[in-house]
Amino acid sequence: MTDLRVFSYLPNPRLWKATIAARLCGIDVEIRGAKPAELKDWLWDFDARPLSESERSEKLPTASVGRVGFKGGRLVKTDAFLVAHPFGTVPAAFSPDGTVGIFESNSIMRTVARLGAERLQLYGGNPYEASRIDSFLDASLVFARDTQIYLLGLRDQDFPGDIHARASEAFAIYAAGIEQALKPGRAFLVGDKVSLADICFVAELCLFSNERLHRSTLHKRGLTPILSDGWSGAFPRVAAHFGRLLDHPAFAPDIRPYLQKLEARTA
Repeated sequence: MTDLRVFSYLPNPRLWKATIAARLCGIDVEIRGAKPAELKDWLWDFDARPLSESERSEKLPTASVGRVGFKGGRLVKTDAFLVAHPFGTVPAAFSPDGTVGIFESNSIMRTVARLGAERLQLYGGNPYEASRIDSFLDASLVFARDTQIYLLGLRDQDFPGDIHARASEAFAIYAAGIEQALKPGRAFLVGDKVSLADICFVAELCLFSNERLHRSTLHKRGLTPILSDGWSGAFPRVAAHFGRLLDHPAFAPDIRPYLQKLEARTA
């Protein structure tokens, strides 16, 4: 039986926090979803699925208008979905019986780690390590918020210029912290093996790599991409850590194809 079911738009780098952790600790995670534009034609539920033609024209249990990422879309969410997920967002994870909802990508990742703790302790070997991992995850939330606002804003060529400045500052603060944590020659952010802190770091940086798709928009506005060609020189340990984890067998299946597609689309 599946240990955890997750409904999300696809691809979603933040969802990889759960899938990478699942590979490492042997947990069965079922993923359901589709491209962001297609989710307006899905029933948002534990048993998430595409709506039939007749269902699209009928009055279904609960319908709401999307906000961030789904503006103007008619999103059909069941009452049970909103009980499990009071904020109504994706990724949306569920216990195997659908009665318990877990939301926010870091919390979903923690769930996987807790389920697989007997096989591999991704969440630290003691309360102090676990709390240090939490510290990295909390720091990532600040970076993630500015990342989301920035990447969504780049879809509009007339985006407010201040979001670039905020995202640039957020990246500099986040990267500087990771750089410091890896000194002088640490292989992982917490302890002597991969943890949720490393997984979250890779997922957030992969998501931020979508900036590449909007370089022409930035150049037209006279702005420099935050992930410019020289970013790795400014944060060499961060870049090296990212590169090492890309080759890890638990990370590569999600990340390698995604970055290759980004490079192809950029070219």
